[in-house]
Amino acid sequence: MCIIFFKFDPRPASKNAYRLILAANRDEFYNRPSKAADFWGSSNEILSGLDLEEGKEGGSWLGISKRGKLAALTNYLEGRPNPDAQGRGFLVSNYLTDNLDSFSYLRKVSSEGHLYNGFNLLTADFKANEDTVCYYGNKGSTEPIRLKPGIYGLSNSLLETPWRKLQHGKQLFSNVVGRTLPPDGMVQELLQILNNEELNNPDPAQETQGQGYSKPMLHALSAVCVRATGYGTRTNTIILIDAAGNVTFTERTMINSDISRWSTNSFQFQLNE
Repeated sequence: MCIIFFKFDPRPASKNAYRLILAANRDEFYNRPSKAADFWGSSNEILSGLDLEEGKEGGSWLGISKRGKLAALTNYLEGRPNPDAQGRGFLVSNYLTDNLDSFSYLRKVSSEGHLYNGFNLLTADFKANEDTVCYYGNKGSTEPIRLKPGIYGLSNSLLETPWRKLQHGKQLFSNVVGRTLPPDGMVQELLQILNNEELNNPDPAQETQGQGYSKPMLHALSAVCVRATGYGTRTNTIILIDAAGNVTFTERTMINSDISRWSTNSFQFQLNE
């Protein structure tokens, strides 16, 4: 499971504002092998964490390239996923290495959506002349959509599905991104939101979709920051893109499955627009 909040403002009125503010949690088994965010690819132009699980190596959940391509993935909560389905993490990695634009890529993915367990995929292109963010979920409409400027939340149902955890986190996120803050200040405020462990239950909508999960697990999943035995939020990521195309990518990730040990790394670079 995962959760993503983002504000898309392709032509910010102020030069101190951001074209994109994105805050995301990766929820996963603590012992699933992963590589922390770093640059990779043919010319070291892609920045993301990578899955190292056998058979899924090279997939990702969130990444951005110096060419201005961004992708983010969440799973769709379902009781009995197919163990033989294709790995969803490659949907992110493949977009970041592909030459297709964000909408065309999702059109292609939508034709193959049945091959995967439930997922939501955001793809974006940030270019000097136009910024585009698109969305497709294989449990929703058969066609991807282009998103208008605004503030969005995506958890483990379709985009903007009003689960209590999503509404709560989105309100906290909206309060922060509505202020004028320097990158460091923005990152710190958003990390606080991503580490909010307050339970947002009961939530009939989430519980109905999660039939097949235990009550304790559904309770744990009702928080923005999930904490369950051996499973939960293990990576926080903040991506800021300012009006001039400067990117700040901050990742805070758990060390050796120990919820008391974390490492934070930040990367800054300019988009090749």
